[in-house]
Amino acid sequence: MQLQRLYSLTRQALQDYDMISEGDRIAVGLSGGKDSLSLLYSLAGLRSFYPKKFELEAIMVDLGLEEIDVSGIRTFCERFSVPFLCIPTRIGKIVFDIRKEPNPCSLCAKLRKGALNKAALEHGCSKIAYAHNRDDMIGTMLMSLLYEGRFHSFGPKTYLEDTGLTVIRPIMYVPEADLVGFARRYDLPVLKNPCPANGKTKREYVKLLTKQLEKDNKGARDRMFHAVLEKGFDVFTEPAENHKS
Repeated sequence: MQLQRLYSLTRQALQDYDMISEGDRIAVGLSGGKDSLSLLYSLAGLRSFYPKKFELEAIMVDLGLEEIDVSGIRTFCERFSVPFLCIPTRIGKIVFDIRKEPNPCSLCAKLRKGALNKAALEHGCSKIAYAHNRDDMIGTMLMSLLYEGRFHSFGPKTYLEDTGLTVIRPIMYVPEADLVGFARRYDLPVLKNPCPANGKTKREYVKLLTKQLEKDNKGARDRMFHAVLEKGFDVFTEPAENHKS
């Protein structure tokens, strides 16, 4: 995917759901993965010509699973003149060693979300940008159907009453495959995911299921995403297990 295409899809989402207001200071949740780095790349570029002026701050929550080298991420942020903050935590130890969670994603996401929200507020941010892409929206809908018995996906823009922050998802229109190509084309400093549960979660299962559905029923992914846009948003809740940075 070319940069102009990423700009176009991001800007479309920003405008369709009125995600940015004049003077916003937006915390971009970074995990070091392709999605969050692409999100930062796009917002940093749009910042210079978007009709509403806004500021950015990149925030990474270090889960403390292993020592990570964030120098590449820091240099990447400096390239776009975006302040970078890495928050050290013991979340990994709490989830895997102390609690020994059999299904760790929900608790991990809740703790990460809390740490990110706290840092965003301390640094004067009014909004947090999550890097959920088009396939994440579809995956969340399928997980809701399979495991909760309801049709639901997270909203493009969600106000968090307990913090006063607003969550936005600017790359919600971008397919994951395009983000893979973008990360390679523009040599993004992607970090390896240190999570022991990586690739073994329900979300990973649903991702494989989606690929199989598309293979057996060409166009199924497009139709599912259209259904999410039409009927799938829950504007009142922000499930912790859906956090992604």
